[in-house]
Amino acid sequence: MKSPAPASKYFLYARKSTDDQVHQLLSIPAQIDELREFAQKEGLNIAETFIESKTAKVPGRDIFNQMLGKIEAGEAQGILAWHPDRLARNAVDAGKVVYLLDRDILTDLKFPTFWFQNTPQGLFMLSIAFGQSKYYVDSLSENTKRGLRQKVRKGECPGKAPLGYLNDRLNKKIVVDPKVSPAIKEIFELYSTGQYTFEKLSIFLGEKGIMTSKGKFFKKDKIKFYLSNPFYYGHFRFKKEIYQGIHEPLITKKLFDEVQLVKKAKSHTFPIKSLEFPFTGLIRCGECQMMVTAEHHFRRYETVNHEKDFIYYHCTRKSRFIPCSQPFISQEILTTQLNQHIQKVSLSTSDHSWLIKRLEDDKCQQRSEVLVIVQEFKKDLLNINDKLNKLLDSYLDNVVSREDYLNRKEKFMSEKKTIEQRIETLEQSPNKWLEPMREFFDTAVEADKIASDNINLFQKREFLKKTGSNLTLKDRIVDCDLPEQWAALRAARQVGTKVSGRGLEPPQSCDHKPLKLARIPFRHPDFLK
Repeated sequence: MKSPAPASKYFLYARKSTDDQVHQLLSIPAQIDELREFAQKEGLNIAETFIESKTAKVPGRDIFNQMLGKIEAGEAQGILAWHPDRLARNAVDAGKVVYLLDRDILTDLKFPTFWFQNTPQGLFMLSIAFGQSKYYVDSLSENTKRGLRQKVRKGECPGKAPLGYLNDRLNKKIVVDPKVSPAIKEIFELYSTGQYTFEKLSIFLGEKGIMTSKGKFFKKDKIKFYLSNPFYYGHFRFKKEIYQGIHEPLITKKLFDEVQLVKKAKSHTFPIKSLEFPFTGLIRCGECQMMVTAEHHFRRYETVNHEKDFIYYHCTRKSRFIPCSQPFISQEILTTQLNQHIQKVSLSTSDHSWLIKRLEDDKCQQRSEVLVIVQEFKKDLLNINDKLNKLLDSYLDNVVSREDYLNRKEKFMSEKKTIEQRIETLEQSPNKWLEPMREFFDTAVEADKIASDNINLFQKREFLKKTGSNLTLKDRIVDCDLPEQWAALRAARQVGTKVSGRGLEPPQSCDHKPLKLARIPFRHPDFLK
């Protein structure tokens, strides 16, 4: 049997894991007190004390490795610790200790809670103790992962609650923070207008006293992360996979989608110079589908010693695959053509008044139509649930990869949430379409005024953007592909029909045969999209 030399020195080593501080029996001060009392009782010579707060489940503890280095240098011959699991919970560090014992560089280990002698039997028991420590860590990790998976399946998001929510540790769930949540909802609403940047939203939160733990404004990347977090509309991500949550959402899926569209639009930056031209970024080339840009041309008239500025629009010709031969067009000619398109979707004051009255009269009649739409949405919902089940089966059968599974699942879950909120909105407010429809007609009645104003060209741009016009320029002619409701209104103007609340009523020809009927979709598309 090997025994330590009488003059052997010991290193006292105390460790507490940072991963599981709550469940550990002894704190570091308590370990040191117990170990020093044990050393005095056993007559051990403590050369140095090493204290570490780091997990031992993986190699790489700096202080532990420093202690072993000093042992190899001969500064001590033994280690005093509370238990073998304080020294190692992984095979690499356990092997280092055992190897030092085999080479007699390390001659003894002392534990108040574990018997050890530097004999073959003692080394065997020490190896078992190290193995049990590693097994404990592995099983704890697996049990923790299993618990997290079960929690996620129930719709509970593990981890720290995002800004605007609080962790209710008593009931073990995430609840709305009554102080912060109104501001979080407001930054979504503000950003959806397209008039706010991430920096402005950070300042907005700071003015309400919502800052980082260090009392600083949130960085713009953090604001961007908050605006992209599906947690706020009722979903959450866990290991890159999307799940339905049981927490209370702060915003609707519709508002979240609007914010994502604004973010996407703002990611495309345009030169500041383009702000001089009202119609850039609005029209595409009809030949190569690239955007139409503009530039200044100056012409000097020597006879009157005067220089005049002309603005011309033309294709950017950025396509590598489609050669473009489209000519330029002056801003005056372009504006005239755009005015014609705007006038074609205008409403007269009398038609506008009559139509608004019909909107009010038809509230009750729309309820049955809404119920039909809700039933169609519910069918779509069942179809998506069926797709999710088939997708999961395909993933479990290794038919699709995990990456493909995660991407498709996130897409289906997003569609499902959108449909659920559409159903909820329709069932609670079946006539909610009235305001968007009224706004549609109010916009149309302003068209003539906007078309006749050749001073404020940017107002024309905003009107065309509001109508969702798909403008293309080819052979110096602007074509306008309007959304359904605007196209119906333009068709009505072209054939001379009268606008009605249920659609567009055609006039009677001389032989009393009705002209072709063109209907305006009664529900505003922005409400149902």
